[in-house]
Amino acid sequence: MAITNGRTAAYEFLRPMRGDGYYPAHLVARGAGILRALCERIEAEPPCGLPELYALTHAATEEFNLLAEEFGAAGSEIETVARDTIAVDFEYLAQAYGFPEADPEELVAPREW
Repeated sequence: MAITNGRTAAYEFLRPMRGDGYYPAHLVARGAGILRALCERIEAEPPCGLPELYALTHAATEEFNLLAEEFGAAGSEIETVARDTIAVDFEYLAQAYGFPEADPEELVAPREW
């Protein structure tokens, strides 16, 4: 499914992590894929309110939790820059899909990174 939201369709997810040798490019690409898939889920079944949005973002955060293990195995980690980058992208998505009041911490509440 193609992303139809103009603000997210052309958005470069995880941009600060791209090209940084500390972060394996294939894992950054997978992280960006998690965020693109979140956009697709939001568009396929638009959340009616924050609880529904948080359910979707929490599921994507769980995927990042699994990805964090792969970063570790590759000699990297989801550390301060990566944590901030991921959280900022979650917040950007919430705003782009009409939830400017979404709590940035709640968007990624189940994070283990």
